[in-house]
Amino acid sequence: QNTIQKFKEQLAKTDNDLNDIYSDLFKDVIEKVKKFGGIKLNETNIDIISTLQHKELLEGNTTVFYNRGDNRLPENYNGLGYMNLINMIFEIEIKIQEFKKSKEEKPSDINLLFIEEPEAHTHPQMQYVFIKNIKNLLKDGVKRDDGENRKLQYIITTHSSHIVADSNFDDIKYLMSNNEGNIIAKNISQLIEEYKEDNKQYQFLKQYLTISRAEIFFADKAILIEGDTERILMPTFMKKVDIENNSTSVLPLLSQNISIIEVGAYSQIFEKFISFLGIKALIITDIDSIKTGVDNKNTKCRVDEGIDTSNEALKTFLIKRVKKDNIDEYIDWNDLKILPIEKREISIENTILLICYQQEEEHYHARSFEDAFIHINKDFINSNIGNFRGLKNKKSFEDNSKDAYELAQECIDKKTYFALDILYHSDENFSNWKIPAYIKNGLLWLKKD
Repeated sequence: QNTIQKFKEQLAKTDNDLNDIYSDLFKDVIEKVKKFGGIKLNETNIDIISTLQHKELLEGNTTVFYNRGDNRLPENYNGLGYMNLINMIFEIEIKIQEFKKSKEEKPSDINLLFIEEPEAHTHPQMQYVFIKNIKNLLKDGVKRDDGENRKLQYIITTHSSHIVADSNFDDIKYLMSNNEGNIIAKNISQLIEEYKEDNKQYQFLKQYLTISRAEIFFADKAILIEGDTERILMPTFMKKVDIENNSTSVLPLLSQNISIIEVGAYSQIFEKFISFLGIKALIITDIDSIKTGVDNKNTKCRVDEGIDTSNEALKTFLIKRVKKDNIDEYIDWNDLKILPIEKREISIENTILLICYQQEEEHYHARSFEDAFIHINKDFINSNIGNFRGLKNKKSFEDNSKDAYELAQECIDKKTYFALDILYHSDENFSNWKIPAYIKNGLLWLKKD
């Protein structure tokens, strides 16, 4: 027993000596951990201490500890995110040292470092910090004090839209599996060639995707919508379609990898990008009927009074396309109003798109989502109208002479509030109101493989 005690005491003394050495040895890497957010200011510090007295001598003899006040906590007391981030930085540093090799050896001419899915167990902010700092960490490559320097190539694989959003657009390689199960690799920078006829569109797409909607890179299907109303309601529409059409032969919409992208009036710009990704896409938009008004200026109107559409997506995908492709079929305004779903399905190089907009339903042709919803859900609205915060001039709903177009024009105060009102007053299965047919039919189309 005395011998064991002496052994422990000697190890404890060795620990103290090694602690001073470790403090200097790991100083640089701890500074790098700080840059990645692995150490919170005024909260925690990291010490690398020798733990020979706690372990078998020939096993792992160092442990990361966190200093918090007067307490020293082992690494497993921290969250998985911080542990993984810190471990990654340490592992990367170890690999860099291995690339440098000993003084007797020259570094290899080719040095490849693969970092796989760094987002594991890390929250979005930490992912942003990681991708912003990793280039600085690796920019010097394999650099030795004796002047033997080599370049370092590194590849980061990820399923994180946060990491992609903060990456250089031209550095991204997109990997996809085709129908034969083969993996196809594409450089996102190739998109500039697709948009060479209109570089402004490419710049818009590049800025838009890197700022807000990089999740589309990881989707199997996409829904392109115009604004906040559809963004708020679309997940509920998808759930309602799943409830009402619960066939076991088709995967529910909410179980599929579908990205909902808010594109405003610019869905036509995304055509080449959707083709590049090779994913099935649904575009939900408005028919936006117009007529000639005062001073020969176009003004919005009821669909049955309209002479044309102001919607650029409809013009691009449906009206202009038949002219451009020399299809022996000309689509004018009257055709557009009644165009069947198979005529609105657009085959592009690697996939298909479907354009959905308001069509006649229950003897009324709506111009926008709001009047489409009002027309088929007037009873639902009337039964809850006192609590609808998105409506004004509520007395107008008592006037049966007013159609849904008039009610939408006079009574919709804030569209987002109106959308939230619909959700708030829904029953458990959303069975007390109906989805406008143009949206429902589009979702049923998207639901299929």
